[in-house]
Amino acid sequence: MKLKTIALTTVSTNMTPAQKLYEGKAKIIYTTEDPDILLAEFKDDATAFNAQKRGTIQGKGSINCTISSKLFQKLAADGIKNHFIDSPASHQMRVKAVKIVPLEVVVRNIAAGSLCKQTGLELGTILEKPLVEFYYKDDNLGDPLLTRDRLRLLKLATEEQVESLINLALQVNNFLQDFWKQCGITLVDFKLEFGLDSQQQLLLADEISPDTCRLWDMAQSDPNQRVMDKDRFRQDLGNVENAYQAVLQRVLQLLES
Repeated sequence: MKLKTIALTTVSTNMTPAQKLYEGKAKIIYTTEDPDILLAEFKDDATAFNAQKRGTIQGKGSINCTISSKLFQKLAADGIKNHFIDSPASHQMRVKAVKIVPLEVVVRNIAAGSLCKQTGLELGTILEKPLVEFYYKDDNLGDPLLTRDRLRLLKLATEEQVESLINLALQVNNFLQDFWKQCGITLVDFKLEFGLDSQQQLLLADEISPDTCRLWDMAQSDPNQRVMDKDRFRQDLGNVENAYQAVLQRVLQLLES
């Protein structure tokens, strides 16, 4: 089936950023006239294996920004607070300024990726209950998996914050599993990031997209054809742009139905 390409037109009234604050692998963060608001500009750059593999996915920035914006709005309506304010352009998102907790919170529903490599579990094994893991956000260290004792040792988060992160991650998982299922997509696993606002309140941050979620097409049984996420780039499966466009198309169709 030939996929319909969705054109994402950049709004002519783009916010003018004040100053570049930070540039990461997937986004550039700018300050704005309001110190409590930042502008995130999503890039088409693609990286994998701790940036050892680099490339470009045409239109990725706009696609990921649009998907993330829609999901953040839906999550907020579902009671899960996040940093999203609005999207002045297809590749831009205005967000609340937060201090990012230096942890990647990974939720796994099905065995894939590093979980299979590190445990010997067969790809596609359905887990009895969601597995929540913490990884230290430090490229120089290779973003290592952390135990609760190591979290405590490094003082990356308080015990109360760790419990809140777990609870919030599971709430997001419940929401996303249902949302992606309605899109005909299986949510295998995904990565979340959180930040603390000026009131020290934990807010869901960063993005939720095919870059951060492992997504499988429910209509496909072939282990390569079903992949609709960045694994197509990681594993050189081809048709990366088409896969990202297909995810966006299903999200928009669901929300517009």
